[in-house]
Amino acid sequence: MIQALLFDINGTVVDILTDEGNADLYRILSNFLDYQGVSVTPEALRNLYNEINKRQRKESGEKYPEFKVKAIFSEIIDRFGSDYTRDLPKWKRNHLPRVMAELFRAAARFRLQLYPGVREVLDQLRANYRLAAVTDGQKLWAIPEMRSLGLLEYFDPVIVSSSHGYRKPDRRMFERMLTKLNLDPSEVLFIGNDMFRDVYGAKRVGIQTIFFESNQGSREPAGAEPDYIIRNFSELPEAVRFLSEK
Repeated sequence: MIQALLFDINGTVVDILTDEGNADLYRILSNFLDYQGVSVTPEALRNLYNEINKRQRKESGEKYPEFKVKAIFSEIIDRFGSDYTRDLPKWKRNHLPRVMAELFRAAARFRLQLYPGVREVLDQLRANYRLAAVTDGQKLWAIPEMRSLGLLEYFDPVIVSSSHGYRKPDRRMFERMLTKLNLDPSEVLFIGNDMFRDVYGAKRVGIQTIFFESNQGSREPAGAEPDYIIRNFSELPEAVRFLSEK
């Protein structure tokens, strides 16, 4: 019997658009760092961000590694900070990497909204099922974005990949949630928008999947077929009903 529904967030529940390659993003960050005594050009900052990100993932030893954005900016500030930076009030210096990470996301973000019908569907489903989230990304971005859209009241618990150093389709992402919920794979459904990370990942641990063919995510078959496909979020209750009765 299905007791809980597990959701991916971005691309499944949230329609988000970011552009980490946008030149203005690094101009804004470079200018802000200059006020903190950190001198690094926009071009150098872009290269550093990508290089450290890549190195983090390579050194993690994980098959599907996740990076830590706060650590990226902490390293950049340590390497390029001046005496002025080191003389900043301790509270400000300690919080600066997090502020940089948040500013990075804010400057890169161009759209953040729910897909049509999401709130109505979640209100309907939570009357009969526990709702939880298993999502890739940075927790210091994901939780504030979910709060902004009023989603935190729906999902408990929420597992974000940056807290663990690996991302979907790593089976541990799903196993962690099953442990938290104290449920077996046969007692949950996973709803996601990516054939590899979501469908293949959940299927590896025996979880039935509903694939939401949204405007994001990979639609290419990746070693596992979804149990149900929807193309509009409003179709989700019928998909859940069908799989619950199998």
